[in-house]
Amino acid sequence: MRSADDDELAPVIPLFGGGRVADSTVPVGSARPGAGARFRDASDDDDLVQAEPDADEVRRQAEEALVRKLRAKQLSVSEARSVLRENDLDRDAIEDVIDDFQRRSYLDDHTLASLLVTSGSERKGQGRIALARSLAQRGIPRDIIDDALEELPDDDAERALEFARSKAAGMSRLDFDTALRRLHGQLARRGYGGSVAMSAARTALSEVGVRRATARPSGVRFVESD
Repeated sequence: MRSADDDELAPVIPLFGGGRVADSTVPVGSARPGAGARFRDASDDDDLVQAEPDADEVRRQAEEALVRKLRAKQLSVSEARSVLRENDLDRDAIEDVIDDFQRRSYLDDHTLASLLVTSGSERKGQGRIALARSLAQRGIPRDIIDDALEELPDDDAERALEFARSKAAGMSRLDFDTALRRLHGQLARRGYGGSVAMSAARTALSEVGVRRATARPSGVRFVESD
């Protein structure tokens, strides 16, 4: 015989498998999932984590990374492209950012080349060869490098001699050949090659008294035999 209380209780239905729970009941009328209900599992969270990032957000973060680099030092267009690639920007988006930054004068290879040539020649005593190499290493195109070098006065010989004089005094105790080899090497590393470097080295060493020793007579006299 059923009591009134039996009409108010219903058996609990397991949701995730397993056998029927004996003697477990819930109140009639409480919320129960319908037949079409869908339950989230761990794979749903994995899908959220693996979702592709928003393209606009990727671009914003890449631009911010580039601005931080530009605050530290001026970059060439080539260097800016490398920064954007490192921040997962695709090719079309990279070129859009480059065009935008050039339009705002944040990137300018011509200005950068002129600054590097002036700094290298006046502060570091570099010649044209070293200057061209330095600019090429920054990814600046050859035509822009040539334009920047044309702004230099044609005074490589004078600048080479000035540099050689600054180093020659420290070589006054060396023999001539050793001093000449070292000084010529230093000039060559700064972009002064060929006759310009050799002439500057010889002149500077001569001014500090380092000269090639003249050959002394041996004292041996050869006499023709009859």
